[in-house]
Amino acid sequence: MKYTKVNFMMSVLGIVIYITDLIVDIWVSVRFFCEGQYIFGILIVSFMFFGTLVVQCFSYSWFKADLKKAGQESQHCFLLLHCLQGGVFVRYWFALKNGYHVAFKYSSKTDNFMEEQIDPHKEAIDRMTDLSMLRLFETYLEGCPQLVLQLYIVLEHGQANFTQYAAVMVSCCAISCSTVDYQVALRKSLPDKNLLNGFCPKFTYLFYKLFTLLSWMLSVVLLLFINVKIALFLLLFLWFLGILWAFKKQTQFCASISMEFLYRVVVGFILIFTFFNIKGQNTKYPMFYYYIVRVLVTLGILIVFWVCSISIFNSDYFIPISIAIALALVLGIIFLTVYYGTLHPNRNEETKPDEIDGIAAERDCRMKYFLME
Repeated sequence: MKYTKVNFMMSVLGIVIYITDLIVDIWVSVRFFCEGQYIFGILIVSFMFFGTLVVQCFSYSWFKADLKKAGQESQHCFLLLHCLQGGVFVRYWFALKNGYHVAFKYSSKTDNFMEEQIDPHKEAIDRMTDLSMLRLFETYLEGCPQLVLQLYIVLEHGQANFTQYAAVMVSCCAISCSTVDYQVALRKSLPDKNLLNGFCPKFTYLFYKLFTLLSWMLSVVLLLFINVKIALFLLLFLWFLGILWAFKKQTQFCASISMEFLYRVVVGFILIFTFFNIKGQNTKYPMFYYYIVRVLVTLGILIVFWVCSISIFNSDYFIPISIAIALALVLGIIFLTVYYGTLHPNRNEETKPDEIDGIAAERDCRMKYFLME
């Protein structure tokens, strides 16, 4: 397990995307307020606040746990920084500082790692993995709802300005990169898991997530055109089912009961948009049922939209959008099948394919109990 220069460059790319996404979100919200579209502006700000609030809570909780594990007292400056929404930037500072030292200046001392109490490579990888987890949280809590809203605005008006197109592109890029980066970092941090190596598995996994997400988000947008209340009820119902599933599986990610409850609520929200293994057990049948329901709901939305007469929607480009939804869903299922059938890191093992609780993993490793694929 070695932290390389490529890992360091990916961390640098991660903070660039994070800052770019933040700037674009602020830019879009300001444009909405300046144009008098206060509802859209408030929704954008609300999504940002909800996502960053959850991220700061988990970041500070992990800081406290790490300090307690090291025998140190919790510092009030960390609490203040997280209250000021600067926790992620603090983590990036420590991760880049430590990562640069390990990747560029400490490589010659690899032979002495076993003699030290703390492996610098493992410490750098753990910091990178923590950031990947937090970016994943923020991506699905903030990025996915914002992307649905942006698509709704573009389709409602039939045209969009550069700001809206930029927001859509940045959201898609952030969702895609954070999902793949999380999967790579998580597997690298767990010694008992096979690495996700090679461009083919990574791009196949990327397209599987991207196409299934895009198809579902466009379907939700169409349902919003039919009836906003029905769409919100469906999303809240799916969120409730996801929370129930997390409680049924009895996830064990957080040390405290309150943070574990928040974690299960967040997991339920993520399950609205995509499937993740939340417990580390064999997920062949749950995933099969999940995407069967996804296909049925998507087809149901398309049928209802074809039957209903929606006057506010431009019928000239509804057909291309319907084709895009169906094609994206089919491509997503194909990439999913290819990834798990031929490219999954554990495809050749006789043990459970999605097992997290490996015999080589330590009990105090929090990544061991996080979302897995």
